[in-house]
Formats: sequence, structure tokens, C-alpha cells
Amino acid sequence: MASIPATMQAVLVTNTGKDSTLVIKPIPVPVPSAEQLLIKVAAAGVNRADLMQRRGFYPPPEGESDVLGLEVAGVVVAAGAQHKSWLGKAVFGLVPGGGYAEYALLHAGHAMPVPAGYTMAEAAATAEVFLTAYQLMCKIGNLQAGQRVLIHAGASGVGTAAIQLAKTIGAKVAVTASSDAKLALCKTLGADVLLNYNSVAFEQALSAIWPDGVNLILDSVAGAYVSREIPLLAMDGKIVLYAMMGGKDVPQLDLSALFKRRGQVICSTLRNRSNQYKTQLTQAFYQSYGQALAQRQLKPVLQQQFNWQQAEQAHQLMASNGTLGKLVLTL
Repeated sequence: MASIPATMQAVLVTNTGKDSTLVIKPIPVPVPSAEQLLIKVAAAGVNRADLMQRRGFYPPPEGESDVLGLEVAGVVVAAGAQHKSWLGKAVFGLVPGGGYAEYALLHAGHAMPVPAGYTMAEAAATAEVFLTAYQLMCKIGNLQAGQRVLIHAGASGVGTAAIQLAKTIGAKVAVTASSDAKLALCKTLGADVLLNYNSVAFEQALSAIWPDGVNLILDSVAGAYVSREIPLLAMDGKIVLYAMMGGKDVPQLDLSALFKRRGQVICSTLRNRSNQYKTQLTQAFYQSYGQALAQRQLKPVLQQQFNWQQAEQAHQLMASNGTLGKLVLTL
């Protein structure tokens, strides 16, 4: 195996805030702890959280790399003493930071083998969205066969993964999106109800289609959406918030409507959870759905690959809300 250099190139943020820029500079190659793997990065997923971190709103957990990038795919080139069996293997998984670099640290418990036939770009597009969707729907939402789920931003990375998981579970799926092209993608993934939020009020349209209500709502918008969603809930229904693209304040919140349905509003994150939690989540997901990934019954929707030196262009595309599925940087 090739020797590991002392330094590497990484994409760094300068002038954190609304006027931030990205630059490529040399930094030391990180050294894996007893529980970590050192990955020679071949591809890194681009996530909206990266844009938030640039703005100063989503810092890495204490002690973790402040280099952008929450998921990688690549080859293990060094490992802690108990994890030497990973050496030389192609893996993908979540990282707390550091993905936009030539090398990155990956906790051994968060590593998954790249499925046969997958490109590194496809693998890098998989972990964040499928683990997030799995956490929201299965671990928190407890979605069951025959139930109904509403997924906002259906054509996003998490949305496309959530549609596929929900259909695999046997649920009925409604999605919202901003264009007919995005809804067409959602339909190909199995969505049953397609709602263009620019042309219809989703809550009115869905209540007419599903008068018995929705068991689970995955909401990346928050803000005013929460009050609009509560009347949609079936008895004991859940709204799971995992982002705040529509704002952090919820106007005109009528708790009586939530009580009437014994409803729950739950806020969820993934990046700042413990390594033990992420290990359990990763292993439970891979045990349940690893074969489906390998057989492409579940698969990432990869819109575009960028050379990692084009990270700024990738961020601009993501910020435009014009994406369908995932964007990936390749090294």
C-alpha cells in the first residue's frame, strides 16, 4: 500500500458568513485513533448542511474537523489496531466533518462496504440521505406497512431516499416539490400523490385525497408549514422536523389541534449524535437494507458529479434549489 503523505489538499472556508468563499490549501493528514479508519477519499457528498456551515450556522461537533463534508467514499489506507481488517477495502459512510479533502477520518463503526457495481460517486451519494431517511421514518416515525407518509422536498436527496424506503416498507407516499420535473422524478421512485406547492395548497389537496389523515410527515421546511400540517395528522400522527428551510419560528400554532390528534412534533438531527448512536443506526440500516442497495432496489439519485476543485459551483447549484437528488464531488 502506498505511503501516506504528511499533508493533503483540502477545501477550506474563508470569511465564514454570507460572503464566505472556498479555497484549496494544504493541511496535515489526520491520524486515525484506535476506533477510526483513514480513508483516501475518492468522492464526497454535497449536503445543504455544508452551505449552512459556510454561513456559520452548523458548526462541526467539538473536536472534529472543520473541513466541510459529511459523507465520503474511498479506500481504507490506515486503521486503528482493532480494525486492520478494513485495510485496502472500499467503504462509504458518515463523517462528522472533513470530507472535502484528499484524506478523511471515518469511525470504524460507521463504515459500510461499497456495494459491488457501485461507483465511488454513487457510494458517496448514499450514506447521508439514506441514514437520515431511515432514522426519520423507521427509528423515530415507526412507519408501518399500509400507513401514509407526507414527504416535503420529495426530489431532494433525503426526499428521494425516503420515498424509496417508504415504498419498501409498504407505505403510501405523498410528496411536495416545486416543479413538475421534480414531481416526475418522485413518481418514478414510487410516490403515490404528487403535489406542486407552487400551484396548490398542499394541505387542502392532501386532505381531500386522504381524508383519514397522515401518519407521518417528514418536514425539512418548518416555519409556517407546521401549523398547516397539524390538521393533516391522523390520530397519534407525527411531524418530524429535520431542517428549518422555512424559518425557525412557527406562527399561529394551535396546540388544541395537536392535542385533538394526540399528535407529536419531533425535532431531529444526526450530525451531533454520539458515535455509539451512529454505529447502531448504520449497522441497523445496513443489516436491513444493505442487500436492497446491492441489488439496486434502493439506490441514490445522483444528479451531477463535480471535480472537487469545483465545490463552489456545486454549492451554487444546491443553493439554487434546482437539484434533483444528490450532488457529489470527485477527487
